Amino acid sequence: MKIVHIVGTGTIGEPLIGLLSDFKKKLGIDEVTFHKNTPLISDRSKVQSLVNRGAILTTSKDKFVGFKNINLDPIYTTEDAIERASVVIDCTPKGVGHKNKNDYYNKFADSTLGFIAQGSEFGFGKMYARGINDEALNVEKDKFIQVVSCNTHNISSIIKTIAFEEDVNFLDYAKFICIRRANDVSQSKGFIASPQLGTHDDNKYGTHHAKDASLLFHTINYDLDLFSSAIKINTQYMHILYFNLKLKKKISIDEVLDKFKKNDRIAVTNKVDSCEVFSFGRDHGHFGRILNQAVISIPSLHIRNNNELSGYCFTPQDGNSLLSSVSAASWFLDPSNYEEKIQCLKPYLFNEV
Repeated sequence: MKIVHIVGTGTIGEPLIGLLSDFKKKLGIDEVTFHKNTPLISDRSKVQSLVNRGAILTTSKDKFVGFKNINLDPIYTTEDAIERASVVIDCTPKGVGHKNKNDYYNKFADSTLGFIAQGSEFGFGKMYARGINDEALNVEKDKFIQVVSCNTHNISSIIKTIAFEEDVNFLDYAKFICIRRANDVSQSKGFIASPQLGTHDDNKYGTHHAKDASLLFHTINYDLDLFSSAIKINTQYMHILYFNLKLKKKISIDEVLDKFKKNDRIAVTNKVDSCEVFSFGRDHGHFGRILNQAVISIPSLHIRNNNELSGYCFTPQDGNSLLSSVSAASWFLDPSNYEEKIQCLKPYLFNEV
């Protein structure tokens, strides 16, 4: 049996469990299981909904009674679920993925096809973003994969779409400002009262966003000159990315738009308000998620000196990480046919928002 096990039911874990459950037949998955750590009555509704969609609840052995007390029935223990799984996708908070790797995943590495963690788990495994470095994945070597963060997806997809032609890199340098939302609409904690400036902790790259994008391109043997800054603002809608790319060749707005429109992982929009883009995802995405890596705001695009592109785009946070997580899991399950199988998600990759 091909079994995918998801650890965690937060802002990435919950929609990922649902996505895999809804498309498991088309993805060639026989069973979807998920680990929920704490039996909270406030979470009962979402857990029951995931079970109703075909996913199987698992938890620690000592938590079984707690879940049964709120009328939920776990089927497998933590270790049994991991041992049974073909692929494990860790969606836990920062640092927990590494702990789980040390406590559980290394133990079952020989019997499991692969393990995937999210953007916060730097060093967990090979960095990956769908469509950026698929050619770097190696069946013989890669047992652990780290899906990069939502903003790293956004940065990397813009660079590869605009600055690369075939295998030739025309990027001179690129600078980015990540204008981040305070927290997710599902989160009652962590909101801020006013805009909050980020610090430049890396002498070369500024914030981790440019560093992570650079390291992602290192996996396909490119060394890029990137720099990023970050600011968090008091909204729950979407991250916004300002980008400035200087190229080693001339380019026009028409060429830029043509490149963006030819990449099915990038959407374009004539909208300039994040609430409208967010609303489109809520109304037309998979349970509210746009799976594109970036949504480019056409009115914001500008060319300076015929070779310097600036503009803004919206980051479909969670959505682009969901796409890469499903892609990585499908690669572990069927390396030769995974790209064909994940085409079932194409209806949620929009040309225009």
